[in-house]
Amino acid sequence: MKAIRFPVLGSTKTTIVLLFMYAIILAGATFLEKYHGTVAAKAMIYYSPVFILLQLFMVLNFIVILWQRNYLKSRKWGLLVSHISFIVILFGALVSHLFSEEGMIHIREGESSDQLIIQTQRGTTYKTLPFRLELIKFNLEYYPGSTSPSAYESELKVHVDGRTFETKVFMNNVLDLKGYRFFQASFDQDEKGTILSVNRDVWGRNITYTGYAFLLIGLILCLTGKNSRFRILNHQLKEIKNTTAKLTVCIILLLSPSFNLNAKNTSKENDKQIVDVLQTYIIAPEHAAKFGSLPMQSFRGRMIPVNTFSSEIVRKLHKKEKVGKLNSDQFLLSVLSLPEMWMRVPFIAVSNKELINYFDLTGKESSYADMFDTNGQYKLEEMVRKAYNKMPSQRTGFDKDLLKLDEQINIFHQILNKQLINLFPLESDPNNKWYAPGEDLSDFSGQDSMFVSRIMDWYLSEVQTGMKSGNWQKADEVLNMVVTYQQAKNKTLDIHPEKIQREIQYNKLGIFQKCKLGYLILGGLLLIISFCTLFKKSKFLTIIYGILALSVIGISFFQMFGMGLRWYIGGYAPWSNSYETMVYVAWATVFAGLLFIRRSSLTFALATLFGGVILFVSGLNLMDPQIGTLVPVLKSPWLMFHVAVIVAAYGFFGISFLIGITNLVMMCFSSPRTKPILVNRIKELSIINEMSLIIGLILMTTGTFLGAVWANESWGRYWGWDPKETWALITMVVYAVVTHLRLVPKFNNGWLFNFSSVLAFASVLMTFFGVNYFLNGMHSYGENSNIHGIFIYLYIIAGAISILSIFSYRGYNKQK
Repeated sequence: MKAIRFPVLGSTKTTIVLLFMYAIILAGATFLEKYHGTVAAKAMIYYSPVFILLQLFMVLNFIVILWQRNYLKSRKWGLLVSHISFIVILFGALVSHLFSEEGMIHIREGESSDQLIIQTQRGTTYKTLPFRLELIKFNLEYYPGSTSPSAYESELKVHVDGRTFETKVFMNNVLDLKGYRFFQASFDQDEKGTILSVNRDVWGRNITYTGYAFLLIGLILCLTGKNSRFRILNHQLKEIKNTTAKLTVCIILLLSPSFNLNAKNTSKENDKQIVDVLQTYIIAPEHAAKFGSLPMQSFRGRMIPVNTFSSEIVRKLHKKEKVGKLNSDQFLLSVLSLPEMWMRVPFIAVSNKELINYFDLTGKESSYADMFDTNGQYKLEEMVRKAYNKMPSQRTGFDKDLLKLDEQINIFHQILNKQLINLFPLESDPNNKWYAPGEDLSDFSGQDSMFVSRIMDWYLSEVQTGMKSGNWQKADEVLNMVVTYQQAKNKTLDIHPEKIQREIQYNKLGIFQKCKLGYLILGGLLLIISFCTLFKKSKFLTIIYGILALSVIGISFFQMFGMGLRWYIGGYAPWSNSYETMVYVAWATVFAGLLFIRRSSLTFALATLFGGVILFVSGLNLMDPQIGTLVPVLKSPWLMFHVAVIVAAYGFFGISFLIGITNLVMMCFSSPRTKPILVNRIKELSIINEMSLIIGLILMTTGTFLGAVWANESWGRYWGWDPKETWALITMVVYAVVTHLRLVPKFNNGWLFNFSSVLAFASVLMTFFGVNYFLNGMHSYGENSNIHGIFIYLYIIAGAISILSIFSYRGYNKQK
């Protein structure tokens, strides 16, 4: 009996078109939301009948393909279970959309309510709940000495079915009551009232979670099943390696980015001024280290050593790790001791030449005094005011760099006035605030007031004496008095000396900078050897390659040690912001390359080199490397699993991007003599490319839906069409298109596959960087204000890839 055939449904080409349309519509919706709001985006796109029909059409198309191609008989269980799970998930989403209830409840302390507030396009409606909630007390905790919330919770009394009980609702701790789930959403400005988000979606949630479970099973089968595409590719790769004859390569193109890592932009004249200062006033490194080990309170409320603070200040002001020959502790102590001298030393980094010319500054490194005219007026004041009056989207590059310079000047101004360095705990402060010697110290009383107001001046005078005489005994004694005071007056904060020392060790080791150099150097050498083995394989090259590979493994363990040390210091998994995530992506990329080391030495070399490039970008002063504090929503174990898995996917996508680039380059150099060699090599790398894409897509899918579970446990919905969520879904769809192109005969060619694997990486970049830069949403807690600087490099790379695609397409056609 012939299978029933439909004119449009059941076509793999239709599948590709539908997925492509789906991604385009989702991308457009995120920008629609930016300019017209979330309600408009949901009404016009996400919840529109057309969008729902599109998803229904995708489901029907798959069912017809399933029927026509008899996939049940082929026993491709991974394919079947994973694809059917998406149908279950979409059905669960439909049930949630049609039957779920969402709203919020607002309660003031001492009051109770049973009214659910529901916001719709038509306005606000109310629903009476079958129980009543009474707010006993709302508690808001701040990080010590800061205005950043650490946690907030609602103490509730629940009146239901004639009984009463007390409970608490706080972030990541949900109240379940008669099918309703209550989540801590917000609070009143006076901290006397709470706002709880409410969700009732029992059937939709259960169906969706069932779909997630089936999806996980299906994805595992996609990797391990006998008839899975991944196993087939692995078998094909072994066949190619076994049948490959000796290769002679006439053309070797080695593209290795070169970075002048030791470039210095300090003029000789400025260097001389700094050296002259150092020759006159030298702070002993041993004493500076004691000063750097003092505990202090950061403006975010985290207890840190002074060494961490001084390191951040030097990077912020000077864009380097040292100022001349001074380490960060020596620099900070020297500034505090000799403020008038440092006002005239040109060390403040200014990268914008237009700024230098406009304000008549010394150069790329200018002094604090440079920022004031002969009348003592702040040169930047008027232009800064104009820049702040503009909308952020309307600010030019000049405006943004001006505001950064103004921030640098303000920071240095506060340091000159002994502010920011919070060394003195106020014993009676309920928020455990520590004070800097230059702050208003009127809250201190009695002997405490006398001590904190005089000790710093006494200490700095002894530092000046020590610089002149070389005797630091008296300065050490006064510094010990500060330590004694801290220990006596700090009654509530638990300061761990071991953790303080580990943080100083972390600062001094510069682990990720060393890993960056190691990956770049070893990756470059591995790449050279990989190409050399195409000429002739030798035992010597094999031994050298093995030594280099072991060195890379050693560096990756060193990087893991650095991430673990950062985890210990910060108290959370080190992938909560842009900098930490890039460090993790670099490690994941190298790890992904290690998985392919036996199959392709070239892939491992590219992965190692790319890991170094990622670390290089993370250290370009475009990202903030300091260890921060977590917002309440991130204090969840789901952070570790969700981000770890989804970012690991970026590593595999990065491998595919590099392999795609390599194949496109080789396609550019096709000739009758090189054709047999290149075709075989491109085929081998293309198989590895697809295997890497499959692993990346599986991790991306798993990580995205782990994030959905986290969202459901934190906010009461597993999918809210937040831009970050939406672009994660777009990335999944884009890579699904790339991995399914081979099913359409017209699209099944080497050039299109490799080019699309390169092009698809743009969706990763948009998800990782672009959402925070172009859009906004609930994931803005992970954004970095300096992220826009990276786009300069991305635009250059995009232009180079465009040119490469044209020449590679011509070369590929010659190979046919």
